Amino acid sequence: MSQILQLGIPAGSLQEATAELFQRAGYRITFRSRSYVPLVDDEEIECLLIRAQEMARYVESGILDVGLTGKDWIMETGADVQEVTELVFSKVSRGPVRWVLCVPENSPVQSVKDLQGKRIATEAVGLTQRYLAKHGVTAKVEFSWGATEVKPPKLADAIVEVTETGNSLRANNLRIVDELLQSTPRLIANKQAYQDLWKRQKIDDIALLLRGAIAAERKAGLMMNVPRECLANVLALLPALHKPTVSSLADENWVDVITIVDEAIIRHVIPKLKAAGARGIVEYPLNKIIE
Repeated sequence: MSQILQLGIPAGSLQEATAELFQRAGYRITFRSRSYVPLVDDEEIECLLIRAQEMARYVESGILDVGLTGKDWIMETGADVQEVTELVFSKVSRGPVRWVLCVPENSPVQSVKDLQGKRIATEAVGLTQRYLAKHGVTAKVEFSWGATEVKPPKLADAIVEVTETGNSLRANNLRIVDELLQSTPRLIANKQAYQDLWKRQKIDDIALLLRGAIAAERKAGLMMNVPRECLANVLALLPALHKPTVSSLADENWVDVITIVDEAIIRHVIPKLKAAGARGIVEYPLNKIIE
């Protein structure tokens, strides 16, 4: 009987972004209506949809061998897990999310010290309590089931909320007083499972491919034929990942040049490459870059 790796996929805001990342890494994950058991095209992996907030607990307990969740939820739960790798992606910005202390625009609160004896609503109760303790502030921290931004000023004096862009905070007339934490997704493993040689290799392979998929984001490949006499001018236009690959062609007067560039510059660099003598310029998408 073949071994099985139990993989947790974060339900909710990161679900689709996670599935897209796995697809670029080479794993096709299919979500079925009203089912918390996605299908994956790898017979050695079984998936389960779990809220990111709970993921670390289930990985720590061994119900899951490996899963994706934020550094914030690892810290919030205090789970003892193996952090395999950081995966810098999110649902909007592909960057870290921020946990911030916010108050209404017209609030007199200017610093955390002004919240002594006040009421704070948040989903991250543990993070907030530790933050207050660090600053010597005693306040009532209440768990918020959602829609936290609408609670001040009637239901709370302040909130601690996660944000990527700050748009929702501004829309609710909130201003940021302080930042508690920046968080990025992590691939985490059960410590006992990570000692199993087969599972560790499987987990490390997944981590390698996911990192490769992230590394390839917003990049593309370019290949072109270049007259040798124009090569220096063409290479001067190419900000390569390392150095462009230059190969001889059947016609000794021409070479083939292959490189990787940021997608954002391609529309600017292709006309310049053609003007510098490059011909047969081909742009192609990338799924993974493995360092």
